[in-house]
Amino acid sequence: MTKAEFVAKVAEKADLKKVEAEKAVNAFLETVTETLKAGDKIGFIGFGSFEVSERAAREGRNPKTGEKMQIAKSKAPRFKPGKALKDSVN
Repeated sequence: MTKAEFVAKVAEKADLKKVEAEKAVNAFLETVTETLKAGDKIGFIGFGSFEVSERAAREGRNPKTGEKMQIAKSKAPRFKPGKALKDSVN
């Protein structure tokens, strides 16, 4: 599903115009992004939670040359589904 299809579905379910639904979806995405950037966690009971996890620095290998290289530490966003979401999918 693309973002446009998602916006159309939200507009239909919430009885909104597509423009209003797009504003709501964009506001949600921006809020999630800003919250994760600040290092905070977002949780929706039954749906799941968004958080940032840190990856430690490690040694890797260049697949093209086989040369060893250092991979810097980094942060990555994670989504952990809640029980209700897992149960509905299964």
